[in-house]
Amino acid sequence: MPTQLPGLPERVAIYEVGPRDGLQNEKAVVPVEIKVEFIERLVSAGLRTIEATSFVHPKWVPQLADADVLIRDLQRVDGVRYPALVPNERGLDRALALGVMDIAIFASATESFAQKNLNRSLDGQITMFEPVVRRARAAGLSVRGYVSMCFGDPWEGDVPIAQVTRVGRQLLDLGCSELSLGDTIGVGTPGQVHALLRAFVDVGTPVEALAVHFHDTYGQALSNTLAALQAGLSTVDSSAGGLGGCPYAESATGNLATEDLVWHLHGLGIDTGVDLEALVRTSVWMSKALGRPSPSRVVQAMSKGE
Repeated sequence: MPTQLPGLPERVAIYEVGPRDGLQNEKAVVPVEIKVEFIERLVSAGLRTIEATSFVHPKWVPQLADADVLIRDLQRVDGVRYPALVPNERGLDRALALGVMDIAIFASATESFAQKNLNRSLDGQITMFEPVVRRARAAGLSVRGYVSMCFGDPWEGDVPIAQVTRVGRQLLDLGCSELSLGDTIGVGTPGQVHALLRAFVDVGTPVEALAVHFHDTYGQALSNTLAALQAGLSTVDSSAGGLGGCPYAESATGNLATEDLVWHLHGLGIDTGVDLEALVRTSVWMSKALGRPSPSRVVQAMSKGE
């Protein structure tokens, strides 16, 4: 029987990242028709925001070289958002040409990762994103900003909260309407989550503008999610079947699984709009396409015998 805890939201919006963040590190290229069907199955399961792909140069992420084909082939459903990651103005040009209405940009909270991922300094990444956000907003697009390495960095260790809030505020000031705070290597704990969210509120950030993106490397993703909900957040990123991982942490087990998140939220009496059984069937189907079992505990528990 669901039991609602005091102070939690009645509904949580799930920002599904499986098709983009989940699949981008797969070594074997997944056929575009499988990706399209994956997204359409996720829509049928009730998910309403699904990050479909990234308009990054194919040399950097070969798995997403089919972004243009995927967006053209996708049967878009009214009321569903299909955001795409856009790294620069060239990526934005492709997104605009295909009628994409929601984009995301991916920044770092640390100098080391900004250099390794974007070949930019902390301030240089903001300079690079400024025309992307300005042009996107002028064209009527919504823009989400990701901040990676919010709780720890494999090269720099602990990341100062003031450094994270500085980068996050810069993205919001550029024109991002939502900020997703990422625990990229999965080292965060609930107390750190509370402290970071409190710091963002203290510098004038509406809690409604914040989302969280947890990895489950140390088994803390659901605990951290509950801490975020208790702090007033109501948007959580997750990946169907727990697809994805972090190449910078040897023991990383990937993104928070959407099924595990939905089970957790429904158990708290929180509405998600998601049909959990349909979602599990989708992840079982995708795991067969990838040739390996899903790491999601809920998928494993609910699909025994399949």
